[in-house]
Amino acid sequence: MEWIDLIRVAHVLGACVLIGTGSGIAFFMLMAHRTAEPEFVAQMASVVVIADMVFTATAAIAQPITGYLLMREIGWSITDGWLAVSLGLYVLIGLFWLPVVFIQAKMRDEARLSAQSGLPLSPRYRRLYRIWFACGIPAFSAIVVLLWLMVTRPFIAF
Repeated sequence: MEWIDLIRVAHVLGACVLIGTGSGIAFFMLMAHRTAEPEFVAQMASVVVIADMVFTATAAIAQPITGYLLMREIGWSITDGWLAVSLGLYVLIGLFWLPVVFIQAKMRDEARLSAQSGLPLSPRYRRLYRIWFACGIPAFSAIVVLLWLMVTRPFIAF
């Protein structure tokens, strides 16, 4: 296997981890939230926060590195339309993802407080959940478009 093939595999694997972990986290948080059981929500949110740090953050850091190496090795230019749009989408995704990491930790903490107090999930938790959910829609949509751009590399003129 050549160097370029290793970079390509790492880049594709990173994309799989980003979309797989992101959709998995969303699924598990949604299912936990639907139970409205503070203890269960707190446990699931704890796992989700760890998964986001271990998997999503690692892949998010690796993607621009492997992308740059691919760009350099293949000879693509950062001004190629599809690549420029991809980079813009990556930044957009990051702008939605970074707050979500902190929101998930706050949701976990709110659910823990509710569980310890024997109370239902708080209005603050519910507000955080709505923001978390709303951030996921554009981020997930953007990552799907980004993956399409990476696979098809369409001509986009500026």
